[in-house]
Amino acid sequence: MIGAQVHQFKVPEYTRMAETGILVPDARIELVEGRIWKKSPIGPFHSGVLNQLTREFSNLAGGRWLVSCQSPVFLSETSLPEPDLMLLRPSADNYKSAHPKSEDVFLVIEVSDSSLLFDRETKLPLYARAGIEEAWILNVPQKQLEVYRKPNALGYESKTVLTEGEVAPAQFPDAVVDVRELVN
Repeated sequence: MIGAQVHQFKVPEYTRMAETGILVPDARIELVEGRIWKKSPIGPFHSGVLNQLTREFSNLAGGRWLVSCQSPVFLSETSLPEPDLMLLRPSADNYKSAHPKSEDVFLVIEVSDSSLLFDRETKLPLYARAGIEEAWILNVPQKQLEVYRKPNALGYESKTVLTEGEVAPAQFPDAVVDVRELVN
């Protein structure tokens, strides 16, 4: 007897399904480790925090990075996740010709309410294995910001939890945001 098997999708298959209409254009999904995952609906707090972060990081950028909101990042043949927000290395064509790759990412941010467990246990290790230097999880239920740095094959070596004070991406220490304003 043959046991149940899961089909592992690759990025070209996933992209082709979207191009041919198998995946509807407004579907809230992402490809993570070969599986197509349904994303949770975005509530007002989640949306508002993304607007706040987008505005703040755009104002602070000074041409040093591009702010990308809920767009894909190519991490491997089987992973094309869509983080809530990324600070990306500037690109001459603004990534019109290809999705950014892990080496293009300065910072990835997930705003996690109902997706907290998935973001921590699945996406965070994926970002670390891909070599993304820094990841933040805005933990909505506990009103805290989790800052992860120093990636390795198992995850991130450094984790800092903040409920107040200021924080900035490691590569841009002058790009300070107020944690209390984010979590409340």
